[in-house]
Amino acid sequence: MTVLDNRALNRATLARQLLLERADLPVVGAVAHLCGLQAQEPQEPFIGLWSRLTAFDPAVLSDLLTRRSVVRTHLMRRTVHLVTADDVLAWRARHDAMLRQRVLGVYRDELKGVDLDELAADARELMSDGEPRTAAEIVRALAERWPGPGRRPLGEMVVAGLVPMAQAPPRGLWRTKGGVRNVALSSWLGRPVDPPASDGADPVGQALVRRYLAAYGPAATADLRAWSGLAGLPGAVTAVRDELVRFRDERGRELLDLPDAPRPDPDTPAPVRFLPAFDNAILGYQDRGRLIDDAHRGLSVAGERVVLVDGRTAATWTVTEDVVTVDPLRTLSRADRAAVVDEGRELATFLSDGESDRVRVAASPR
Repeated sequence: MTVLDNRALNRATLARQLLLERADLPVVGAVAHLCGLQAQEPQEPFIGLWSRLTAFDPAVLSDLLTRRSVVRTHLMRRTVHLVTADDVLAWRARHDAMLRQRVLGVYRDELKGVDLDELAADARELMSDGEPRTAAEIVRALAERWPGPGRRPLGEMVVAGLVPMAQAPPRGLWRTKGGVRNVALSSWLGRPVDPPASDGADPVGQALVRRYLAAYGPAATADLRAWSGLAGLPGAVTAVRDELVRFRDERGRELLDLPDAPRPDPDTPAPVRFLPAFDNAILGYQDRGRLIDDAHRGLSVAGERVVLVDGRTAATWTVTEDVVTVDPLRTLSRADRAAVVDEGRELATFLSDGESDRVRVAASPR
């Protein structure tokens, strides 16, 4: 079986993630291809798409949110993701059990003895009017009947675990601040969530395997679990295995992939790319070594924005008063430093609406 080293996996990942070269795709098509973007920080998806698309206009993404073509919702790993309306309706039921269990994993003692099906029925009835509500408003309406769990466990279970919700705008719009107001997904989109297959088959799980590999492959089943949060995909993998090709990584893990998906030459040049916080290009794997060194793995879960140089995490970045500041994690060559400055200027221009192209690159660590 062919062994793919980290550099080969790096170039494949960059190609699938639209980071090897910017793609000429519509915004909604890019969101669909990427299987959504992690979005608990509301402005970060705009940066993620700017780094991936040619001539990205943030107003287009805002318009997609207000037109309800894309939505913000709890999904993969119980984190807020920006996904297409079609995908969330197709995928949400497949995530139901995982979402409940992840909330229970935090609040098991507080929710002990609560009939979650009854709580879900009460919450669905409350939200059936289609009115956006804050978590506090939802809790206040339910607390008289459900006083035991406490406000935070009750709110998180309802909003993230029991009732499929969308976060209504202005939350998530470009350059707009807005608190989280939850609205029932079926009311918001005017369509019900697709029910699970009644015959015991798992067509949604099989589609998730294919879609994940198209955007993240080649990858191991452990990577698929880490991205989705779902433990119950072995059957789906088995069902589609004959469609797939297999490799091994340097650790000996079996990697699966779509036969015709891009796997560029490992020597393909990779441009500098600025990634937003919590980008799935890094978080979408159990083994993140294809993009980030083990010594810096903690950055990916700490909300640090990172810079890819030659395809690997080489710096972190922040922006203050329209100045993009880059802090290298290793020594950058003169050429790499110049490339970081050039891309940083473009990012500063984007973030400031053309008012600034200022970049500061700190000294490399010794």
